[in-house]
Amino acid sequence: MSSAAATQADKKRKHSDRTIKELFTSQHKPNVSGSAPLSPSSKRPKLGSSPAGATTTPEKAMSTASMYHFPSKRGEPEVINLGSSPDNSPARMVGIRKATPNMSASTGPKKLLVKNFRPTRSVDPKAFLDQTWQKVDAALDTIFQQGSIDFSLEELYRGVENICRQGMAVEAKKRLVAKCKMHVNGPLRQRVEEMLGRQNVDVLRATLQAWADWNKQLKYVDWIFCYLDRSYLLPKQESLRDITIKLFRTIIFEHPKLNPRIVDGACDLIAIDRAGEDLDRKTFSRAVDMFHDMQVYTHHFEPRMLEFSQTFVKEWADRESAEQSLPAYVKSALSLMKREIARVEVFRLDGSTKRDLLTLLEDHVISRKEARLTNEDEFADLLEDNAVEDLEHLYTLLERRKLGVNLRSAFMKWIEDTGTAIVFDEKDQDGMVVKLLTMKRQLDAIWKVSFHRSSALGQGLRESFETFMNKTKKSSGTWNTDNSKPGEMIAKYVDMLLRGGAKAIPAQLSRKTEKAVDVDAEEDNEDVIFDEDTEVNNQLDQVLDLFRFVHGKAVFEAFYKKDLARRLLMARSASADAERSMLSRLKTECGAGFTANLEQMFKDIELSREEMSSYKMISEERNEKHAIDLNVNVLSASAWPTYPTVPVIIPRQIKSEIDKFETHYKAKHSGRKLDWKHALAHCQVKAKFPKGNKELVVSSFQAIVLLLFNGLPIDEHLNYEYLKEATGLPSPELNRTLQSLACAKLRPLTKHPKGREINPTDTFTLNANFTDPKYRIKINTVQLKETAAENKETHERVAADRNYETQAAIVRILKARKKITHSELVAETIRVTRNRGTLDVSGIKKNIDRLIEKEFLEREDDGMYAYIA
Repeated sequence: MSSAAATQADKKRKHSDRTIKELFTSQHKPNVSGSAPLSPSSKRPKLGSSPAGATTTPEKAMSTASMYHFPSKRGEPEVINLGSSPDNSPARMVGIRKATPNMSASTGPKKLLVKNFRPTRSVDPKAFLDQTWQKVDAALDTIFQQGSIDFSLEELYRGVENICRQGMAVEAKKRLVAKCKMHVNGPLRQRVEEMLGRQNVDVLRATLQAWADWNKQLKYVDWIFCYLDRSYLLPKQESLRDITIKLFRTIIFEHPKLNPRIVDGACDLIAIDRAGEDLDRKTFSRAVDMFHDMQVYTHHFEPRMLEFSQTFVKEWADRESAEQSLPAYVKSALSLMKREIARVEVFRLDGSTKRDLLTLLEDHVISRKEARLTNEDEFADLLEDNAVEDLEHLYTLLERRKLGVNLRSAFMKWIEDTGTAIVFDEKDQDGMVVKLLTMKRQLDAIWKVSFHRSSALGQGLRESFETFMNKTKKSSGTWNTDNSKPGEMIAKYVDMLLRGGAKAIPAQLSRKTEKAVDVDAEEDNEDVIFDEDTEVNNQLDQVLDLFRFVHGKAVFEAFYKKDLARRLLMARSASADAERSMLSRLKTECGAGFTANLEQMFKDIELSREEMSSYKMISEERNEKHAIDLNVNVLSASAWPTYPTVPVIIPRQIKSEIDKFETHYKAKHSGRKLDWKHALAHCQVKAKFPKGNKELVVSSFQAIVLLLFNGLPIDEHLNYEYLKEATGLPSPELNRTLQSLACAKLRPLTKHPKGREINPTDTFTLNANFTDPKYRIKINTVQLKETAAENKETHERVAADRNYETQAAIVRILKARKKITHSELVAETIRVTRNRGTLDVSGIKKNIDRLIEKEFLEREDDGMYAYIA
């Protein structure tokens, strides 16, 4: 500023001070003339409005103000404006002067307005901007060249602040943007472009370095231009950070040559990781952060990365599915998906990336390879090997697209094929139930663990078992009948369990080997208590699971009834509780009608015990002596199986005891007839052998044969014909009895010559070398075994009963419907007879023809069947 201007300004300041002093002096003087008080306009000096050195006297102001003066009736105080600035700007401060004691009551206090006395600036803002920008520009050059900071950041900040206060913020912003643009478009971009001849990853690294340098330089720029950012850009919804990022994005990242190389560089890092090589985690993480900061992640990086991923996954799926087995492919697919999702989570990629990448993986690896994943042959191999873990991986992979249910057809086919092979395996009929139970346990474990208890697959499992277990085939095993073989074998397996208890359970089905699994690892190492009753009940439950699948329960009923009769009559049940438990299960499963005869069998045994107890008490009262201890079971003919009467000559002592009981029974129960079934009887015989005395538990036929050797020398032979005549047994029954005594594991008799078959020319002697560690020896196991003739007779009887049941069902249907078509009659008959055993369509048609012959129904002209009352 020049000295002349300073002198002029001092003069104005002195004039203003003098004028204010005069005003204050005039305010303290009383109005002696009695005129009206001065108005604010009459006493206000024109400060800063007149040329330099000019003054305005109070008299002139008074004369002018008096023209527009109106006295106040209320004595309001006068207002004197002392706050006007030299440039006539609005007053910034108002002072109020209170009334003093020496003021007259008529004039009252006056209000004093004090205006700003700051002189008008005469500095050119443009010149100030240019002068200040020289320092700022030099500082920016130093910052962009990464030189040492040898200037005051506070001084630069104040300079920018003054520029903005002078109203030059727009120009300062333009110069800053131009400076930054020149730097980014120059040195920074050149450093990145130098890498265009190298790999994409190198271009990416150069970009990341330029981005890091740019962010470092922007810290100083933000400090210097903080006032510009906060006071000018922020109110306009802008920021210095956004402007500088946009410059880097538009000039470097979105450059036509650089953009694809930068994005592909990040994708190449992912490709390196997918190839199994070490991923430059730091570089990739910095790249992702840069994409997020520049707001190019969604529009540039993510689409390109998904495009790269789609190409990779498609090639991977085609290659791996062709080269690897099904379980290996499934494991590789799950591992690939796990790695891809882990990379997304580790590097904090967007949720949209995770969603789209997972969708892409599932589409190419699962949906497009569904036929490969549900291949029946390879799936069957997994089931055959009981590969629980591999099956779980397969199901888990398919369930990502809700395709797990597509395994149902292959699952059901394998079950039906495997089950059918077991059922119709005539070489191992005795092992059928064990194989089916093992298979059922295996499939249940697969369904629970591998298939996560899928309702669809569980239903398929049950339907498959129901299908193959009800398949019938006329074979030698069923004596050319269409009876269900599984029903027979289930009944025999239950008989084995109830006779032998827990000891009879096959090793592969026993829970003893699994007891360690149920022990909690945190508990003490104590042995699990093994309860035989619990084990037997568990086995019975598993057998009932198979039994539920069988439609023709008549076969099971027939064989179970025969086996139960043997167990009750020969007292061979391992546990009475187990017998009752099984009966209760059957009653719950099949109804009271199914078990009515079975319950009557138990009642007959109890009544027989009471009857024998009464008979012995009466004998004691009469002092009757009995040569043998006789026990008789009186059975109801309607409840028990039918047994053929086998002719036999009873020894005299036994016959007399039988006659005594029969006399007692008929005297007590008049009108009843006893039909003795000696084939079901068993005896306890005390025998003296050269090597020790033994007690033999034998059948009645075995006892009759052994009694013939009483009183004979050890080496005396009895021929076959003599034994046949003395016992009166038919040849088949005698052969079976002699074979059990002379050809079995325990041989109280010796056959001459030795051999497995009984011939009419054979002779027999008492075995002088017979011995056994036990005193009481059971040799009557032959009674517990079913003969081929008995088996054939049972099958034929069940088949005949099924025809009668089918005919009765047809009559009931026609009686209710009166008229019915052939197809409807066949379908209804199948539905009604399903639980007892259903004939095939040809069998049903034969029974319809039989009923027509018996005149229970007739076939009308229109093909309808009508009931004849």
